[in-house]
Amino acid sequence: MQQQIGTTAGLIWEALNSKGELSLGQLKKEVKGRTPTFEWAIGWLAREEKVLIKPERRSFRLCLRKPREKP
Repeated sequence: MQQQIGTTAGLIWEALNSKGELSLGQLKKEVKGRTPTFEWAIGWLAREEKVLIKPERRSFRLCLRKPREKP
């Protein structure tokens, strides 16, 4: 299970790095996230201080704290 969470966290990180800030729903579609692994992966990234989670009307938006610069 930890490997699936880690893989999903990597997909989330890559999506945010390439697309920028996304809503929770957009991000879940982008990485084809599955519950509960998707939520656990976001928690992992938040715990590691890799993502910022911003409240939105009825949801949240996520972005990377330090996106990788594109060459």
